[in-house]
Amino acid sequence: MPEGPEIRRAAFEVEQAVKGQTLVEVYFAFPHLKEHEDHLVAAKVEAVRTKGKAMLIHFSNGYSIYSHNQLYGKWMIRKAFTYPTTKRQLRLALYTEKKAALLYSASDIEVLKTDELVNHPFIAKAGPDVLSDDVTESLLLERMQSSTFKNRSWSALLLDQGFVAGNGNYLRSELLYVAGISPDAKPSECSDEQQHAMAEALITLSERSYETEGITVSHPLANELRNAGKKRRDYRHYVFNREGKLCYACGETIVKVTKNGRRLYYCPYCQ
Repeated sequence: MPEGPEIRRAAFEVEQAVKGQTLVEVYFAFPHLKEHEDHLVAAKVEAVRTKGKAMLIHFSNGYSIYSHNQLYGKWMIRKAFTYPTTKRQLRLALYTEKKAALLYSASDIEVLKTDELVNHPFIAKAGPDVLSDDVTESLLLERMQSSTFKNRSWSALLLDQGFVAGNGNYLRSELLYVAGISPDAKPSECSDEQQHAMAEALITLSERSYETEGITVSHPLANELRNAGKKRRDYRHYVFNREGKLCYACGETIVKVTKNGRRLYYCPYCQ
């Protein structure tokens, strides 16, 4: 499933293609959304925002499209009325005179009045999005120290969109590694240093992944590994998807376990 950084990048690309432009045609694949095609034609796209893994497209007529890519959804930008060669099913298309923003394979799509978005079940429960909201380390420390979150395991908490929106499975492993925290630990069991390290990592790793299209290791390490001839899969992450390989910091072997029904990778020495 795409995580917050991937959806934020997709939102940027959609916004670059259609923001400020008048829609000349709108297509919804699902019958219950067809009535909204006429509502949105001739409207202008005012903004494209994200809330975690959800994308929100706001229009000049007071309506918004909510979409969640889930496992297989994918946005593609093309010239107007041209299409990629793909076996995916087109679910939503926004056409301007020059560009088309096409959403394939997603099934979670809704049209709502913009002022009613706050009541959407996902939006209402979602925590702060570090790539879209004004999020500080102090705010994140307050959340992890609150009675709501402090006694839950980090391995569960980092997948909870109500804690911080946008985190997913690869970010979970990487955040725990960078903060030096065991997957079994709880915020209440962590030192002040670990809590501050996690607050910082929650911001910096999402920003880095967004800027680099999915790379979470530091820029110097990525450059060092790239210059040594390593492929992208070898310098993309510190621990995620690196079971049996050596930790870049200590040389210990990376371990894979299952936590909360999903795979998690960590370094037994560094964490």
